[in-house]
Amino acid sequence: MASRKEALVRRANRVRRQIKAVANGRPRLSVHRTSKNIYAQIIDDVAGKTVAAASTLEADLKGGLKTGADVAAAAAVGKLVAERAAKAGVKEVVFDRGAFIYHGRIKALAEAAREGGLNF
Repeated sequence: MASRKEALVRRANRVRRQIKAVANGRPRLSVHRTSKNIYAQIIDDVAGKTVAAASTLEADLKGGLKTGADVAAAAAVGKLVAERAAKAGVKEVVFDRGAFIYHGRIKALAEAAREGGLNF
């Protein structure tokens, strides 16, 4: 029986493989969450570069949040990464939820990014 970590890695790889198959050159919005923080970055897989990134560890977000591990924090990160992507000229992305279920903080981040101007 596979350990929990191995199962998460396998699920993340499966999701990422499906996303890369339909990306058509669009960068991907990759999300990672821990028990205390949430991170998002827009990655251009063709060039192998990170175009924009945001997390709850940043000083401007950290001061205004109650905690980095709630839906409000995820929404703030989603809005911030969308703003930074717009500055970098990215409007179309594919959403990479990794091994995480599209629910709660992951869903809040995705909806805030959509409201911020990203299309996926």
